[in-house]
Amino acid sequence: MGRRRWVALVLVIPFIAVLWPPFYAALQPEWQGIPYFIWYQFLWAIISAALTVAVYRVQDGGESR
Repeated sequence: MGRRRWVALVLVIPFIAVLWPPFYAALQPEWQGIPYFIWYQFLWAIISAALTVAVYRVQDGGESR
């Protein structure tokens, strides 16, 4: 059980990725006309959701079944 708690630290990655605006405070490069600032944050929303599901599944470990 103790090892599974450390997996939750993976959720810090998206927090850090959007915490510091100089990482993404730019208009270039554009992707299909969408400025970098916008698509960077959308991409991290999707990545964050996937990481949350992965952490949940690892921590759950089939205990509720």
